Amino acid sequence: MGKARDRLVDGLYGLGWAGVKKLPEPAAVALGRRIADYAWKRRGKSVLRLESNLARVVPGAGPERLRELSRAGMRSYMRYWMESFRLPTMAKERFGTDVRINDDHILREALASGRGVVVALPHLANWDLAGAWATSHIGVPFTTVAERLKPETLFDRFVAYRESLGMEVLPHNGGSAFGTLARRLRSGGLVCLVADRDLSASGVEVDFFGSAARMPAGPALLAQQTGAVLLPVTLYYGPTPKLYGRIHPEVEVPKTGTRAEKTSVMTQAVADAFATGIAEHPEDWHMLQRLWLDDLEERAQ
Repeated sequence: MGKARDRLVDGLYGLGWAGVKKLPEPAAVALGRRIADYAWKRRGKSVLRLESNLARVVPGAGPERLRELSRAGMRSYMRYWMESFRLPTMAKERFGTDVRINDDHILREALASGRGVVVALPHLANWDLAGAWATSHIGVPFTTVAERLKPETLFDRFVAYRESLGMEVLPHNGGSAFGTLARRLRSGGLVCLVADRDLSASGVEVDFFGSAARMPAGPALLAQQTGAVLLPVTLYYGPTPKLYGRIHPEVEVPKTGTRAEKTSVMTQAVADAFATGIAEHPEDWHMLQRLWLDDLEERAQ
């Protein structure tokens, strides 16, 4: 049964990549919206979890407002997928015209310094489109890490897709990933990591919208060990251009404290930058899983 389900999941994603990219853009947009609205109306676990997460981000929102936000959130989430299926066939010129990253001089200057740059992002809007902008508009390839998915063929699809956009993709559960990232940074390279949800037992506890959550230690540790610049980046959808982003100021390594203490301070600073972007555009935060520690503990009981 498990293998049959894996084949089905892989086949559906394959159909998406093969079929959606052939649709005219307005048709793909309309299809994504219909799928999002259907999923939202079903009120499944993912939608309910999204609403629960949004309730923490917008604490004054009542049930009606949360339903509006979750509907917009599902539409944003499906917009990400429709765009991602089409990205490999999109004209590269559009990466410059459809994306506007505010304060991109911060990234350019950091790269010019030769120190290497770690960009940390939350699950906001379309981080793949932002990555395509970086490779084409900034002209710098970068390395990222992807969660190893099941079935393996699906993970391979994601790797091939992101590599087609100019990214080097490392599996998350490989022990050599950190060392490879460090080598890329020491040579002055760019590393981009989605970092608002911890996937290991070594995450750093942070205060996030007033409650405890865990976020990955990797960005802070890489900056400490390699001397790289650590830059939080937040994204959001807009009308024209399609994707906006903000590069936040560098998160500097504290001058005093143990490595663990420095990592904690730096990860909290990253979390604070993420919170700023998410609070401004909560409908574009695609967090359909449990994140806060008390939610995780509740599931474990």
